[in-house]
Amino acid sequence: MRMTVGVLAVLGALLDRPDTELYGLEIVRASGLEPGTIYPILQRLRGAGWVSDRWEDPEPAHTEGRPPRRYYRLTAEGRARAVHALQHGRDRSGLSRLLAPPRSAAAPTTEAGPE
Repeated sequence: MRMTVGVLAVLGALLDRPDTELYGLEIVRASGLEPGTIYPILQRLRGAGWVSDRWEDPEPAHTEGRPPRRYYRLTAEGRARAVHALQHGRDRSGLSRLLAPPRSAAAPTTEAGPE
């Protein structure tokens, strides 16, 4: 599988919560990618056997007035490959900066002038 920044971001989002099923919007929020980007990536990961998926029972969704969610989680093989891909990918120039969580803005400094 080709390791793009998008693929690494989705793998990172899934690896952050490896024992939890995540639905698409949670992956969007965790990865910082757009929905139109993550769903093709999830399809490729599913096709490669790295990710499993399931649809939630429609009843809770109907009660809440929303469509059923499709949940994703890393398979055992996917988890091992994701760890390797992220370690290898972050070693490449610039990828660690792109995948790192955003830093909070530094507090402005003031220079003291002569008194």
